[in-house]
Amino acid sequence: MKRMIFSTDQSLAPFLLRLFLALVLFPHGAQKLLGWFGGAGFNGSMDYFTEKVHLPWGIGFIVIMIEFFGPLALLLGFAVRLWSVAIAVVMAGIILTHFTDYFFMNWFGNQKTEGMEFFLLVIGMTGALIYAGAGRFSIDAVYGRTGDR
Repeated sequence: MKRMIFSTDQSLAPFLLRLFLALVLFPHGAQKLLGWFGGAGFNGSMDYFTEKVHLPWGIGFIVIMIEFFGPLALLLGFAVRLWSVAIAVVMAGIILTHFTDYFFMNWFGNQKTEGMEFFLLVIGMTGALIYAGAGRFSIDAVYGRTGDR
């Protein structure tokens, strides 16, 4: 099990994927948990999830934790496959519950909401990380190398 989660090689591609995915996702999680970058913070995000989207409190909490701590784990290259699965599930949930009418982003303000293209890109990037692992410059590479011997 440990080998399946932490094994990786020294490829540069997974490093670049997790670096840029972390840079894009972290502000979203920081908005929800800390109120940074103009976000609502934990209480405002939980109110949105429970009152407007009608998610159970526990699901809203898990979404916030995944969106905040997932990018940090990706940046460090720690348990990248597990965090990638969690992030992909969150993105799929967003598509299924909220962004089903439009594909493209709302560049010109003529749609009721954003499209799903961003979320599909994230799912694709996490899929590549699930397959390849963390790659170069990762805790997984160090941990995977020293384990199961």
